[in-house]
Amino acid sequence: MKTVPLRRWAVLAAALVGAAVTARLGVWQLDRAAQKVALQAQIEERARAAPLAAADLARDEAAAAGQLQRPARVAGHWQHGATVFLDNRTMDGRTGFLVVTPLQLADGETLLVQRGWAPRDAQDRARLPAAPLAEGEVQLQGRLAPWPSQLLQLGASQAGTIRQNLDRDTFARELRQPLLPVTLQLTAPPRPASAPAPQDDGLLRHWWVPTADVSKHYGYAVQWFALAALIAGLYVWFQLVRPRLRAQRGT
Repeated sequence: MKTVPLRRWAVLAAALVGAAVTARLGVWQLDRAAQKVALQAQIEERARAAPLAAADLARDEAAAAGQLQRPARVAGHWQHGATVFLDNRTMDGRTGFLVVTPLQLADGETLLVQRGWAPRDAQDRARLPAAPLAEGEVQLQGRLAPWPSQLLQLGASQAGTIRQNLDRDTFARELRQPLLPVTLQLTAPPRPASAPAPQDDGLLRHWWVPTADVSKHYGYAVQWFALAALIAGLYVWFQLVRPRLRAQRGT
């Protein structure tokens, strides 16, 4: 009875491990794609839901996560003098300001509103774009979004009208009132309650909408499965088929 050399057992073990690991990585990529497809379906379902009123807005972080991307309609008064221009924000491939202003709701809560985007003056970088605010009550419609993203910032925390980032807790202390954990991205110009038409504030609102880019996961899955098949094929050829062909030629 022939004994199989230890080397052949080692090659078999390595081939099995390599094929199993790469195949598992392919399955993991398919799982990631399925998760993103489910997340995209959830986002689209939220976008089709009935608009939330001010009284329905989340008051804590856990509830806020479940309301993101939902439409909302609120009414309140702008907090004049509290507008912040967030610098180095892009829209339509250009860099400029994200204009945000807190809104005092009827129940006394404060909601940060992402009003829109404006270009920056290349000649005078300290010059602020015109972003007029209506007096009195305004009615807003938009979608709920997380707090503006944090960009790389050098130095201490900024203050003033132009800032790189806006921290919720810090801004709440400046306003001396708490801020809701969600923000409202306007999808239409504000409409003063006393006016029949929306107010043209000159801001762009081409917001980025989260999408599930699953093509790269499918591509990675194909690569991992192909590598698993290659490992298995090389083992079969060099350890099984080729030795038999050599043995047949030698007989």
